[in-house]
This record gives sequence, structure tokens and C-alpha cells, in this order.
Amino acid sequence: MQRKAQELKQEIEGTCIFLIGMMGSGKSTVGRLLAEALEYQFLDSDTVIESYAGGLSIPEIFKKWKEERFRELESQALQELSSAGEVVVATGGGAVVQPRNWVYLRNGITVWLDVPVPALASRVTAVGTGSRPLLGGDCGGYDQALARLSKIYEERGPAYANADVTVSLQNLALSLACEDISELTPTAITVQVLEELIQHARLNKYLRAPVGY
Repeated sequence: MQRKAQELKQEIEGTCIFLIGMMGSGKSTVGRLLAEALEYQFLDSDTVIESYAGGLSIPEIFKKWKEERFRELESQALQELSSAGEVVVATGGGAVVQPRNWVYLRNGITVWLDVPVPALASRVTAVGTGSRPLLGGDCGGYDQALARLSKIYEERGPAYANADVTVSLQNLALSLACEDISELTPTAITVQVLEELIQHARLNKYLRAPVGY
């Protein structure tokens, strides 16, 4: 991992990295490992939003001001984070649906952690859905979470697909001969993120290079 991180640092020269994806996709876990490997700072956009709201939690913000106000604070947070440099940012699952947010996200490199919806449903129900406002708090179990997450994924999928880099956990599991994506370790996922970022950075550098005559 460290070797790949050093390769990437030389290619991106301090550019910030935004992790996007559905709730439960592992953005915070992978983000911390990625930041540590790159010697970047890790930041969670939800934590910044909560600081703007005087320490209120995300569910409390939704309850007090509704989703519209949360989205305003989210855009404010992304605008601030996009100019930070040398940070890995775990964004909220819905950050991609606001077109204005892409102005800020494009200041860095976006990485979509694409996780199959059934796996997401298993993850969020295992830890509880009370802190997930868009799941309606305690949504009642796996089947209900699966139905709601499927709808959200369908709505957001085209926006996630605008990411600079996509890391499919399903494909990664197949390449590593894992029977299920639950067998993937955060380290294995982070190594794949680094590899995909290196390829993206080198391709962009090639495309930007002047054509010799």
C-alpha cells in the first residue's frame, strides 16, 4: 500500500480526493486508510456540517430544519473542503445529487465506492438505521432497508457514475476469488482505490501532454 501511495502522491501533487457513494459503502473506513497512506488529512463532510449547525447531529438537523437546510449546509461544507488541499473527504451519500456540488467536487478527484445494494442493506441493518434519516430512522429490518436503498441507488446511480474513478467491490471480490464482498478487507479495497487513482492520474497526464511533431 505504501509503495502505491508514494506513486500516487507524485502523480496528483497534493490534489484532494473525494469519496462518494451510498450510505454504508465504507467511505469513512477506506478514507481514513487512504489518508494515512498518502499522509493526507481525513475529513468527513457530515462532521463539518454538524459543526456549522452548532453541534447538532445529522438526524437532529433533518428533524429541526428538514433536508433542504441540510443540503445547503452540505454545499457549504464541500465548498470549504474543496480548497483545503491534501485531504481525503468522505462525502454524504446524497452530495452528488446537487449539480452545484460538482463545481466543488471537480476541484479534486472523485472516487465512487460502488457496493451492491444487498450488501449495503446488510451493513446498515447490522449497525442500526436510527442515524439514517433517509431510511426513516428505524426502518424495520433488512427487507425494508433493501427496498429503500434500491430506490435511492436508482435515483443516484447516474450521478455517482460521473465520478473520475469507480471502484466496484463486486468486481474486486471476483478478481480476488472472494465468494462474497464481505470477505474484502478495508486494506484490499484501499489498495484497489490507490491503483485506480494511479491509472486515472497517468491517463490524464498522457491526455494533457502536448503532441510532438
